[in-house]
Amino acid sequence: MKKLTKFAALLLAAVTIYSLLCAVSIVRYARRDEAAPADCIIVLGAGTNGKSPNAVFRERLNHAVTLYEAGYSEVILLTGGYSPGNEHSDAWIAGQYLMELGIPKDAILLEEKSTITQENLQYAKEIMDSQEYSTAIIVSDPLHMKRSMRMAKDYEIEAYSSPTPTTRYQTWKSKLPFLARETFFYVGYQIYKSFVKV
Repeated sequence: MKKLTKFAALLLAAVTIYSLLCAVSIVRYARRDEAAPADCIIVLGAGTNGKSPNAVFRERLNHAVTLYEAGYSEVILLTGGYSPGNEHSDAWIAGQYLMELGIPKDAILLEEKSTITQENLQYAKEIMDSQEYSTAIIVSDPLHMKRSMRMAKDYEIEAYSSPTPTTRYQTWKSKLPFLARETFFYVGYQIYKSFVKV
C-alpha cells in the first residue's frame, strides 16, 4: 500500500512539473510571430452570437485582414461550423464580417464543419489540399498558438504562427484561466498523440 501511495505521489509530481513546463512553453511561444508569405491565412474559429463574430473571433479576423492587406496572402480561410440554434456557420458569419471590411468574396474560403481546434485544422487541410495549397499562416490568440501549431504540424500543414496582437485576453485575470485551459488541453493532446496517429 505504501509503495502504491508513493508511486501515485511521484506520478502526480511528474505530471505537475510537466504541466508547469508546458505552461511556460505556451507563454514563450505566444510571443512568436512568424508571418511569412503563404498560400492562405487560416483563422481559427472562436464563436459567434448567430449574427456577428464574438469579441475574441473579431480580433482574430481583424489580424487576418491586416496580414491580407500587407500582402502575406491572397486568401483567408475561415473555420467554424454551426453553433446550436444558428442559421449560418461561424465561418459564414465571419466571412460576412470580412466583406464588410472590404475583403473580396473570392478571397474568402469557408470551412463549415468544425467545432473544436483540431477539427478547424483537419478540415482546413482538406480545403487546402483541394486548392493545392501547402503553406498557411495560422491566426489565433497568443496563448492558443502553441497547441494550434502542434496540430497543424500533425496535419502536415507547413504553417507560420501569427497571433493577434489585439487579443481580448489582456489582463492576468483573463489570461490565467485561458493559460490553465490551454495547458490542460495541450497536455491532453500530447497524451492523445501518444496513442493515436492523426
